[in-house]
Amino acid sequence: MLNVDTKYKHMEQLAEYREGLKIKPLLKNLFLELTLRCNEHCLHCGSSCGDKKSEELSTEQYKRFLDEIREDFGTKGFMLCITGGEPLLRKDFFEIMSYAHMLGFKWGMTSNGTLITPEIAQKLYEAGMGTISVSIDGLEKTHDAFRQTVGGYKKAMEGIQNLIDIGKFKTIQVTTVVTHQNIGELEQLYEILDKMDIDSWRVINIEPMGRAKLHPELILTKEDYQYMMDFIRSKRMHGEPVEYGCSHYLGAEYEHEIRDWYFLCSAGLYVASITACGDIIACLDIERRQELTQGNILKDRFKDVWENKFKDFRIDLSDRCKKCQGCSEKERCHGDSYHSWDFEKNEPILCFRDILF
Repeated sequence: MLNVDTKYKHMEQLAEYREGLKIKPLLKNLFLELTLRCNEHCLHCGSSCGDKKSEELSTEQYKRFLDEIREDFGTKGFMLCITGGEPLLRKDFFEIMSYAHMLGFKWGMTSNGTLITPEIAQKLYEAGMGTISVSIDGLEKTHDAFRQTVGGYKKAMEGIQNLIDIGKFKTIQVTTVVTHQNIGELEQLYEILDKMDIDSWRVINIEPMGRAKLHPELILTKEDYQYMMDFIRSKRMHGEPVEYGCSHYLGAEYEHEIRDWYFLCSAGLYVASITACGDIIACLDIERRQELTQGNILKDRFKDVWENKFKDFRIDLSDRCKKCQGCSEKERCHGDSYHSWDFEKNEPILCFRDILF
């Protein structure tokens, strides 16, 4: 464990580096939201995915976009991150991703895992997928209720095992969204996952956004947050591949303790996203607001947008927030994450001050 002074020094260096990224951003992750359709109906979904139909880019439009990205950025140094909805619901999924693989792109995806049969797992390998994160949100009864899908847990666990059986993926990760209702199952879930040959377990808190706003009973209490962080830290201290996600500044006690890096909201600095209809935005978890849409790939060249727009994401949110003024962590937190920012009140919806520090 690093002492507080060392952590603060590292975070000061990161803040200085971040200033450079505001001027010259570095694309590391390009997210493609292939669809908003999903075969599950999760109570926390920020995009409210499900059965609804929405405008989607065509196969040929994706191929043209991938050609453009390779021409402007090459295929090295960054990754395509494929998400949805459930990406595998697209009938042309493998045509699109095989094309990306043929062009030389590295890619990974997030999935609920329920559609990953042994045949699909093999096809994912052949299409060049390197990494995948599959959601398991508690023990069987809890998971199925949270995702409103009978049999979802069993199918997802079978999907994970089918991926493991291929034996050739770089990273197979499980992601768990922690709620007030499943936090008591973390230890049991750890024991189950520890017996599987996965590479990492990402444990993240439910965010007060999307459908989660309709379910306040799921939001974590102060004691829940502290328990979750201590649970992750304890596992990591014993060498287990458990980590918190990228969200939120955690204060000096927990920073660099429950993940390998210090907090940096990378929206518009490292990360850009293409929505299902082709809109160019920062992080897909950020509230969908017209003023935050930077363009659309059907009429704008992504490189021009990346280099010349995203101005709202290359500032310090804390400068807009009255609550942030006078906070001793302001220069390390920068106003926390864009995805949990209240753009009407200009303040974070979730701040860990007075919860963790």
